Amino acid sequence: MNAQTESLLIDGPSGALELAIDRPAQARAEGGVAVIAHPHPLFGGTLQNKVVQTLARAYVQAGWTALRFNFRGVGRSAGVHDHGVGETEDLLAAVAAQAPAGPLALAGFSFGAFVTCQAAVRLQPARALHSLVLVGTAASRFAVPALPEELHDRTLVVHGEQDDTVALSAVLDWARPQALPVTVIPGVEHFFHGRLPLLKALTLRHLRAA
Repeated sequence: MNAQTESLLIDGPSGALELAIDRPAQARAEGGVAVIAHPHPLFGGTLQNKVVQTLARAYVQAGWTALRFNFRGVGRSAGVHDHGVGETEDLLAAVAAQAPAGPLALAGFSFGAFVTCQAAVRLQPARALHSLVLVGTAASRFAVPALPEELHDRTLVVHGEQDDTVALSAVLDWARPQALPVTVIPGVEHFFHGRLPLLKALTLRHLRAA
């Protein structure tokens, strides 16, 4: 993301797992580690995705360490695509390696939001989460689990009105039984072209409120 981004490999569930870590210039007391998951690996998703980088910048600006990672089979991460099952293990491995204690936030975009939800269900209640940010949640393509009720007030769900990859109606159908609010950005498609600054601002507002 910038010259200060730390790149490293850790031992993951299927071999090497590639991480990119950005740290704030001045960590804040309420800050911790935010683990951010990228979109679908089979459709070009990597830790360099613009939405993922935007989320990372928001966390760093809020005083958090932002940890992006490549799912298995992407970049320098070993393994092959596992339809969200192994990818959840990848996310949990990144948490265990880089954020074993202290405040923890999770975020994800598209397929990454689906994986983030699966990880959140696995982590709660043993590991309390500070907040969740779910962007373009792939509810029309995967069985996204319902979130634990205690996370509802700490979750930001953002979706584009004109998302042509994941229909807004699918996300509303997922959120409705949970009474989970969805922030809809008028006129925006899946990748938030031209509206990434707004996504960053919404994320910062959510982190401050949480």
